[in-house]
Amino acid sequence: MLTLDHLVVVAPDLAEGVAHVRDCLGLDMPEGGRHPEMGTRNHLLRLGASTFLEVIAVDPEAAPPARDRWFGLGDAARVRTDWEAGRRLRGFVARTDDLDTLLAAHPDLLGTAATMTRGTLSWRFGLRPDGTWPADGAAPCAMDWGDRPHPARAMPDLGARLEEFRLTHPEPEAVAALYASLDLTDPPRIEPGPALRYTARFATPSGSRVLT
Repeated sequence: MLTLDHLVVVAPDLAEGVAHVRDCLGLDMPEGGRHPEMGTRNHLLRLGASTFLEVIAVDPEAAPPARDRWFGLGDAARVRTDWEAGRRLRGFVARTDDLDTLLAAHPDLLGTAATMTRGTLSWRFGLRPDGTWPADGAAPCAMDWGDRPHPARAMPDLGARLEEFRLTHPEPEAVAALYASLDLTDPPRIEPGPALRYTARFATPSGSRVLT
């Protein structure tokens, strides 16, 4: 079983990503940290006890990783193209308690397990060989936090909560079937549209706000 864990904004530059969330939600995202295995850095916004929003970008101060970066961040031109086209909320990550079984059932889609770290925190994450999103982002990346408490509980609570998560896609029936095959318990609402695009609505201290 897979459960929504966090939404991901993939940015060409971290400050640009944080500014986009500020413009959309009226909130300044607290800093998260660095991922030495991927050469990336993030900011995080708590959405509840077990859900959060992440803005992630390449860390210019980090050494290049030994493998392709996750979330498609190894392709800077594609990241910029998606960003300029408004595909900034690029996808989501779902968690499971049995990552090995899930990846064994969907190796071509979800990749293989790798251990990731941020400070003292560590987790296991499914990575495709080229670092790209599963199904170009229509499917989630999969991960397992292990037996430790969910990290969202330790994040500052700025009062943001996810109200609606929506995906438009040219093949909505195929995406729905994919979610069913992954046993995804709380998928985004799927609607027909000309291109893959995510939209999320949040309750915030300044009212209901939308992020794309």
